Amino acid sequence: MAPYLDEALLDDVEELVRKDSRDTLRALATAGAQVREGVTLAEEAGIERLGRQDRPRAVVVAALGGSALVADVLELLAEPGSPVPVQARRNLPLPGWVGPLDLVVAVSLSGRAPGPLAVATEAARRGASLLTVGAEDSPLAEVCHRARGVHVGTGHGRASSRTALWTLLTPVLLGGHALGLLQAPPSVLAEVATRLDEQAETHRPSSETFVNEAKLLACQLAETIPVVLADGPLTGVAANRASAMLARTARVPALCGELPDAAGQVVACFDGPFTTPLDGGRPGTYDDRRIRLGDIDTSEWEPRHFDAPEGSLMEHPGGPEGESGRDVFADPFLDNPSMPQLGLLLLRDAPVDPPTRESTQAQALTDAVQQTAREAGVRVMEVAAGPGAPLTRLAGQLATVDFATTYLALGLGLDPAVSPHVADLRDRTG
Repeated sequence: MAPYLDEALLDDVEELVRKDSRDTLRALATAGAQVREGVTLAEEAGIERLGRQDRPRAVVVAALGGSALVADVLELLAEPGSPVPVQARRNLPLPGWVGPLDLVVAVSLSGRAPGPLAVATEAARRGASLLTVGAEDSPLAEVCHRARGVHVGTGHGRASSRTALWTLLTPVLLGGHALGLLQAPPSVLAEVATRLDEQAETHRPSSETFVNEAKLLACQLAETIPVVLADGPLTGVAANRASAMLARTARVPALCGELPDAAGQVVACFDGPFTTPLDGGRPGTYDDRRIRLGDIDTSEWEPRHFDAPEGSLMEHPGGPEGESGRDVFADPFLDNPSMPQLGLLLLRDAPVDPPTRESTQAQALTDAVQQTAREAGVRVMEVAAGPGAPLTRLAGQLATVDFATTYLALGLGLDPAVSPHVADLRDRTG
């Protein structure tokens, strides 16, 4: 059976605060302020120095855990037009080709994470340029200062890298902009901060569940075994974040993937024991010929559009007209307990205007996967990005999944910031 989520608790602000021991919701709500503070701290640290240096031959980004998304975002935004390659590296060994012509970016909120610290130390030994982000009084800052690199502090009151994403990400984006790797000027960052403020207001604890998209999504996720699917590279970064936050914050394991490559493995799950086809037969009896992999031919597909505000959450229960193939009158106490239902959390980017051949193909494939999921009895949830620059669209989706997973943890009676088993593991490994 699906775990029990206390929906009444989600609308009890005092109880939410009591269960949230480290003010995770409040910390997430500061994301916009983190962007503005990050800009100030980066400028004070002399981030513009990077623009006065020779352009590096390559950029290596070292980040772990809740900070790992920094590398993903930098890779995503740099990929379309960067004149130099950008590569993520979680730990040693540092690639053998890294030397004085390259830039190494190391990110750690505490400045003590072994992986980024070791990478920064080795990069300094080889004479590479350094950009580090972390606590000011930390080993990482010391390594950077000795190497005459640029170190950006993280201010005060940041307790977790999962809730301090924009504190860590903003200086790296500014550094990438100064080097000409990506477009993240102050105007775009101001737009990002505004979008994050809007999301914090929309998802605030005092907003009731029926109008709070994050709380609604938490309730829907609690009833499913979630699979997170992105419709492209930008939403793919958000999907990775959603999967990580579901596991680390809500303690719910979740497979994630990105179209078109993940279509096969995700659709294969629709044949499994966690779906109930509409025809009442066994899973896998529906016609799945509409999913075409490899050289995708979408010439005969008709994209399906759903009426919903931009940036809104939409739920599509399995099957047409809300039919899921499940007995709505079944008594879970008298009848045999049902298996948890498979849930598809679909992350969609804003429509391309004007549409291109590639965007039309991507939309057609996404719609086909969605329709196949509904016919297979999968509960489909959708988070659509609002308009704006790529970074702004990504920021809105990240905020939604961050708030939703935190509400999911709280509704399940879990502290989103404290995991006893993680604490045990740290004790055992020193």
